Amino acid sequence: MQWWRGADREARRALVAGTVGWMLDAFDVMLFALVLPAVIVDLGLSRAQGGLLGSITLVAAAAGGIAFGWIADRFGRTRAMMLSVALYSIFTAACGLAGSFSAFAWCRIGLGIGMGGEWASGAALVSESWPAEHRGKALGLMQSGWAIGYALAAIVSGVVQPRFGWRAVFFVGILPGFFAIWIRRRVKEPEIWRTRGAAAHARGRIPAVFQRRLAPLTIVLTLMNACTLFAWWGFNLWLPSYLKAAPSQGGIGLGGGAASAFVAIMQVGMWIGYVTFGFVSDRFGRKRAYVAYLIAAAALLAIYVTIRVPAVLLMLGPAVAFAATGYFSGFGAVTAEIYPTAIRATAQGFTYNTGRLVSAFAPYTVGTLAQTHGFGAALLVCSAAFLLAAVFWIWIPETRGRALT
Repeated sequence: MQWWRGADREARRALVAGTVGWMLDAFDVMLFALVLPAVIVDLGLSRAQGGLLGSITLVAAAAGGIAFGWIADRFGRTRAMMLSVALYSIFTAACGLAGSFSAFAWCRIGLGIGMGGEWASGAALVSESWPAEHRGKALGLMQSGWAIGYALAAIVSGVVQPRFGWRAVFFVGILPGFFAIWIRRRVKEPEIWRTRGAAAHARGRIPAVFQRRLAPLTIVLTLMNACTLFAWWGFNLWLPSYLKAAPSQGGIGLGGGAASAFVAIMQVGMWIGYVTFGFVSDRFGRKRAYVAYLIAAAALLAIYVTIRVPAVLLMLGPAVAFAATGYFSGFGAVTAEIYPTAIRATAQGFTYNTGRLVSAFAPYTVGTLAQTHGFGAALLVCSAAFLLAAVFWIWIPETRGRALT
């Protein structure tokens, strides 16, 4: 853990804030995927409508990420993070009160805005607090919080839903709101942000990410991220439903408790993927690490959706999660090393969340294909998206070791 001791206390505290904030974000957001089959039945929805609710969340997250990137550049990383955590906590609990498709949709919009805002502010906070030689490791640890949050959501769903129903699962989602209080009291703004300098007047201006030398990179980064997010959300939002669906519908036919256990076990591989990516990218470079993970994700996912033996899926699941999520740890580092401080959070929010906006088609697309062709065929679309994401790295430069400007 020499790299951990290579940063000061404020950097470590910023990393804890970013990691826990992202973990709780995942916890609140992924509760929906785990109770979706029950929501569909109780509210009388089709699979296409269930997928549309997921798409609505991602559209709102895209808007929230872009807006909070501007807020983080303009008013501070910690202020933006506090507000985003409070938003997604309140609206997660509100989902438990929804009695119709439209009411549920409005709750998912509020949750999505907070969800998108947390990554934009947290990635900037951690990127600017840690030295260049350990930035990938720090962001990898931050990103690993998503796997822990997802696993916690699976555990809570498995314990609470059978006893109290799906609405009670969402009520638990209010708890992360209390974390915003800790952020306010203990986490400081990075020194590089507080030192405004000559570029202060440009803070948070979205057109700045399309300056002549930055425009091509902004476009390619956004497209690459759109493919990874399309694949991730298309697969993970429908994974519990895929595991629970009857074999005649292209699913595996597991019970609700078994499906939750499968998902929770997959998060072990996801967590290891997030953490190791930081070390791999710091050692071998961002580009090589990204391409290797994406190609492995495409291959493993294609294999996963063609297997019908639960025991084999249980063993293969962590490997799929390892490759199909670990690369996310690199996006914060790559964008931080490309864009200057004055527009860093804005650029991160824009490239990540515009990509997320495109990925909003994934839940609806996969849900619709699952309804007509079965889950196995529908999820192969996600495998193809991973492969296309790897192709875009032809035009993205290596940024490992760059000092932040």
